[in-house]
Amino acid sequence: MRTKTFAAAALLAAASLTLTACGSGDASDQPVSVVSEEAGADKAATVLDKPFEKPDLVLTDTQGKKYDLRKETEGKPTLIYFGYTHCPDVCPLTMNNIAVAKKQLSKAEQDQLRVVFVTTDPQRDTSAELGKWLKGIDTRFVGLTGDFATIQAGARTLGISIEPTRKDKNGKTISEHGTQVIAFSPKTDGGYVLYGEDADVDDYTKDLPKIIKGENP
Repeated sequence: MRTKTFAAAALLAAASLTLTACGSGDASDQPVSVVSEEAGADKAATVLDKPFEKPDLVLTDTQGKKYDLRKETEGKPTLIYFGYTHCPDVCPLTMNNIAVAKKQLSKAEQDQLRVVFVTTDPQRDTSAELGKWLKGIDTRFVGLTGDFATIQAGARTLGISIEPTRKDKNGKTISEHGTQVIAFSPKTDGGYVLYGEDADVDDYTKDLPKIIKGENP
């Protein structure tokens, strides 16, 4: 696990965050953006000295209602992740890690935290499907679906690349997407902390109380 401080621009220009083809067993050949990794570092968090602006996304939640991401999460500590419900590995693992860590928080802290899962496979991930999937992880997590182009554009503002679903050589439908979790500060609404897929329960358990306060983990 690593701890790094980079400008957001450097993140976008560099090269360590690759597209993951969930369930396919390998990653895309093309890197999304790369960050050189520091040997010997002891934290999973990457703290950005120039935070990302929160995506201007208006999508549909698990109740079939319009959800304005900026409006609904304004002034709230927020974690955003782009993935899909049919993913057999990294997506459910990431969300479950966050859910387990969230349970270690006080009730007041849990009430403040917003965790938003945005599908990268809106054709299959309807509001109902998202709701059913998230119910098994944390009923208070927000699931969003909508137009793929809108979702893709929103992800790219965070340096996260996602591609339309496709069939692999075995005919299995897969979705390639960046696996970063972005944490947004309740103080500035800026995305100032980034986690890769190697972040585990202990990392989130340790960091969430600070993120809720808008502090650096």
